[in-house]
Amino acid sequence: MNNWKAFSLLLATSALLSLAPVTAAEKPPNIVIIMVDDMGFSDIGCYGSEIETPHLDALAGGGMRFSQFYNTGRCCPTRAALLTGLYQHQAGIGHMTGDQGRPAYQGYLNDRCLTIGEALKPAGYFTAVSGKWHVGSAPEHWPRQRGFDRFYGIPQGGGHHHRMLPGRTLVSDDAPIDVPSDWYSTTAFTDHAVELIEEGFKADKPVFLYLAYTAPHWPLQAPEEVTERFIGRYSEGWQPHRQARFRRQMEMGMFPLGTKLAPLDPKTLKWDAAEDKVELDRRMAIHAAMVHLIDEGVGQVVTKLREQGELDNTLILFLSDNGASAEGGATGFVKANRGDPNAKTGTPESYVSFGTAGANMCDTPFRKYKMYMHEGGIATPLIAHWPSGIPTNLNGTWTQEIGHVIDLLPTCLAAADSEYPTKRREKELIPLAGCSLVPALQGNALPERELYFEHQGNAAVRDGKWKLVRQSKQPWELYDLEADRAEGTDLSVQNPEQVTELRAKWVNWANEVGVHPVRP
Repeated sequence: MNNWKAFSLLLATSALLSLAPVTAAEKPPNIVIIMVDDMGFSDIGCYGSEIETPHLDALAGGGMRFSQFYNTGRCCPTRAALLTGLYQHQAGIGHMTGDQGRPAYQGYLNDRCLTIGEALKPAGYFTAVSGKWHVGSAPEHWPRQRGFDRFYGIPQGGGHHHRMLPGRTLVSDDAPIDVPSDWYSTTAFTDHAVELIEEGFKADKPVFLYLAYTAPHWPLQAPEEVTERFIGRYSEGWQPHRQARFRRQMEMGMFPLGTKLAPLDPKTLKWDAAEDKVELDRRMAIHAAMVHLIDEGVGQVVTKLREQGELDNTLILFLSDNGASAEGGATGFVKANRGDPNAKTGTPESYVSFGTAGANMCDTPFRKYKMYMHEGGIATPLIAHWPSGIPTNLNGTWTQEIGHVIDLLPTCLAAADSEYPTKRREKELIPLAGCSLVPALQGNALPERELYFEHQGNAAVRDGKWKLVRQSKQPWELYDLEADRAEGTDLSVQNPEQVTELRAKWVNWANEVGVHPVRP
């Protein structure tokens, strides 16, 4: 067994033991993981945004926020890593859901991993998914075949907020269903999440719910009455809001004193040069409305838990699958093949994104975006709310502990006082790559370790304060993230030995998990 693999097993095992076991007289905690799609690091109020998100802010105020938490930089890989506690290549989804003829890139969860649903069912949990699955498109790879009692959502991914695009299917459990004429993704996924929570409690079981919104991923679509609340807010452009977000982040204590805002992306259009400022303001207003509606959905979930008397005994985790999307050029695309290019932006007939300019603001204070391994692609908010598990003196605080989506399955197991098995249907399971976050939620340190990243040739490794990162075939860059979280000063020339050491670690990991091709 290679060193990193043995070390990851040790991490997971020791972290599971860090939580006092649930006694027979106690009910295991409910667990709700809420993941949003393509939301930027600074897009919610408690992470610096001007967008009103009172329910998420309340969870942060009554819980903890992570300032150094990571996803994998892209949709399917993040979902695979979150659900299995493994790096995405280990789980079979090294890229997206197409089969590329290699085990690490088969495009669906393999038989050497467990989902959180499969891991928690032996502990007596009612397990449910509402929303986007996107870790296996064929029916034999849907949630009910991977340990979940109930499923409402889209197995193949999103793509529209009012209807299904070709190749997408709305599903209830194992059966495709028609899309109602008044369907809106965020509302529908919230409504079914609330129903599933109630169903689990009626069965007198602890509940595990995975609520995976498809918003605020493009296309920019939201009810007009919500969008109207934000019209005019971005009439001075993106840059003033980017600066204001960073100022609020520093005032919150998110980053150390001396942290600098990343330089503006050269591809970002200057507001003075923009031709249709009214349209660009509207695009950002729709994005804000989509985030605000997610927050309202979170509020409905919290209300249901409170009504059931279960909020204090529920661990809620909120995060994003990757950074904001810069797809669509400087100010976004208008896709005529998926909508009416003349339709009013934000309506069901339109299909529009906000491009580099919007993403640069949403990912404040970082560089780059979704699909890249720089901080703007892989850093996500993580809010943890658990009144019975987080000491009250830590409410409203930040933790600087470094975490990753591979840690969520081990965290669920630790919270439920459940063990990770060695086999699934007689197949040997790959040892967990992640560790439990419970020590951090109790104010303690997590084990020291490296974290690894790769997507489409973009690569990185984080080891303590050091991060080695590369964009595709470009040279490696080295950053001291304690002093330079926004990756502004490349230290690779001054520290060649550090580069060599971290590169060797990354290559070893990449070969171990099946990255292809491995570019040293």
